Amino acid sequence: MAENDSELLNTVYREVADKLGMDTAMEIYQLFKGQQICFPVRFFNPTRIQQIIIQEYDGTNIKTLAVKYNYSEKTVRRIIRDSVEE
Repeated sequence: MAENDSELLNTVYREVADKLGMDTAMEIYQLFKGQQICFPVRFFNPTRIQQIIIQEYDGTNIKTLAVKYNYSEKTVRRIIRDSVEE
């Protein structure tokens, strides 16, 4: 079998191999074969981002924080409100 022929791979492994290389696809296969994996929509830990938002909030920068951390202004207000209530 030609180990470097991505056409032999199942679709998901072929996509990984095409984007990240055959070695990475093989490593992912070895680590996770047979498992279903769900990747969260948010890349960063929401709890930590909430802590940072609270630290960076200056009373006037809700919109800036919302844009910076990809949250809605409503969510940023809720994070700040909930931190005050604690």
